[in-house]
Amino acid sequence: MPDFSVVGGGVAGLVVARRLAASGADVVLHEASGRLGGTVARHDVAGIALDAGAESFAVRGGVVAALLDELGLADDIVVPRPGSAWLQPAVGEAVPLPATALLGIPADPQAADVVRVIGREAADEAARLDALPLAPDAAASSLGELVRSRFGAGALDLLVAPVVHGVHSQHPDDVPLARAHPGLAAALERTGSLGGAVAALRADAPPGAAVAGIRGGLHRIVPALAADLESRGGDIRLGSRIDDPERLPGRVVVAAPGVASVAGPGRRIDLVTLVVEQPELDAAPRGSGLLVADGAPMAARALTHATAKWEWLRDAAGGAHVLRLSYDAPPSDPVVAARTDAEALLGAVLPTILGSAVVTWTRPAGAAGSALPVVGETVAGSGLAGIVAHAERTAQELLAG
Repeated sequence: MPDFSVVGGGVAGLVVARRLAASGADVVLHEASGRLGGTVARHDVAGIALDAGAESFAVRGGVVAALLDELGLADDIVVPRPGSAWLQPAVGEAVPLPATALLGIPADPQAADVVRVIGREAADEAARLDALPLAPDAAASSLGELVRSRFGAGALDLLVAPVVHGVHSQHPDDVPLARAHPGLAAALERTGSLGGAVAALRADAPPGAAVAGIRGGLHRIVPALAADLESRGGDIRLGSRIDDPERLPGRVVVAAPGVASVAGPGRRIDLVTLVVEQPELDAAPRGSGLLVADGAPMAARALTHATAKWEWLRDAAGGAHVLRLSYDAPPSDPVVAARTDAEALLGAVLPTILGSAVVTWTRPAGAAGSALPVVGETVAGSGLAGIVAHAERTAQELLAG
């Protein structure tokens, strides 16, 4: 009989199972589908191996880098090419995102690059609100509540909301403050202002990019985790659907959103990938891509110019360009919609589409509570760094208990 049964073969399930097996425990991992990795997946478009889901991870805390080192992938960690992301406002031309910001929250709301996005009136209102004393016992529960109270609705709606949506696929009102950034509340209390908190956190952060990837694609972590788990005696069972995890032998860990009890429906995300020929894009006219504000005249919520972002992918694409566009609501013709939106966002006609792909993901709602240990996005939120860190902690707690 196994010591542990893990239900779900996404990254969280693989990480927790691997860590348990590394301690000498007998572990069986059940995955209902025919593949591992969940939303960390690969697909081939126009002959190029690409990430079908997540393409990068936050470097904060170093937890993903440490895992990759253990898996022998440390030498393949890469950082984005220099160049800022842009924002497509609701009205007007696209502009570069402010340089000194955290999740779109600027350190100085009256800086010129912030005013260019939100306007002078909203910038002055943000400065006025942030100069007020912090109210005692007025801790915000969500990132949106905090930004609205300290910077006002203008800064929240025009700048912070599109950035947070691009990172978390949620409005800031739906992102708990601790999940947005674990040190933000403490920095706010220490500095007495939201702008000061952002400045302090940026000053404390190590130099370099805030995100990183893996040469060849983030999906490479999945077979590496699986191989390492099996090398430690772990038993991976694909096509093994578990409807009642409590009946499994050993201690059970739930790593599958469909099995964990969640608080509501998930959030659908449609990702359209285009591989195009257009020499005008060689100059990366919108940097690594654009985030799109509510009210803008296009349905896409974000565009990543992946070949401008990743040097390895630019080399692999051989002169073509890889564009990834995300949608909250599925377009009736995703490829046509993505081409139209990409042309508007990039300011360039895309006459030649070499290949395309459409992938639909569901971001699960938060866990509603469970008698069994739960890992994954339902408890750790989106983002590989948080998911891996939570899975590692859970494994340690299970081994200690």
